Amino acid sequence: MTESGSIEDESTRGLSEICNALRDDLERRNAARDQAIVLSRQLIRHCSESIRAIHRRDLDGADAKLQDVTAGAAELKSVVRDYPDLYYTGYTQDALKEVAEAFITRAIIGGRALPSSRELDIESATYLKGLGEAATELRRFILDIMRREDGHSAEAESLLKAMDEIYDQLVTFDFPDALTRGLRRQTDVTRGVLERTRGDLTQSLRQQRLQDALKRFENQLATDGDSGP
Repeated sequence: MTESGSIEDESTRGLSEICNALRDDLERRNAARDQAIVLSRQLIRHCSESIRAIHRRDLDGADAKLQDVTAGAAELKSVVRDYPDLYYTGYTQDALKEVAEAFITRAIIGGRALPSSRELDIESATYLKGLGEAATELRRFILDIMRREDGHSAEAESLLKAMDEIYDQLVTFDFPDALTRGLRRQTDVTRGVLERTRGDLTQSLRQQRLQDALKRFENQLATDGDSGP
């Protein structure tokens, strides 16, 4: 009996200390998780505000918001730096995807060089998905141009070309989904958005050409009428 009791005492020696250390670790991780969720939401909001400013053509305002985005991304990454499972989880990477989208959209609209994933300190797959979502923002910008300018324009055509180039690059990343984490689906979405936008612009161009032809015809009729028999 004594021998059995001694064995049990020996086998569980230090168990309390081990569990206390594990509990402390999980409490720190849980606190980091809660903070990361809050920071991710704030970061997504800053990104949305910057993109809305871009659509208003308030590029100075967008740049100011992007400063908040940069600071927010740095804070988020500092919280999860010691916890890879939290860094690679959905809410963290979704927020960083929005960061890529905001900076890429600003660069394209403003005619700047695209920031690289290294410059933004964003994982490759996350950056690529942000690139795809930036293309969908370009469609929205193109539609705004068409409404504002009542038809086709060189700027809209240039943005469509940028969308096309983004898609052409995305389809070359043929890697397992375990690595790209949903990039194939994002690429399919980008293709659909690109096709619809190209169709909208093509239709707009045809209408514009028809209107121009009718106007020339009307002017010719007026000229012939003024000249008389």
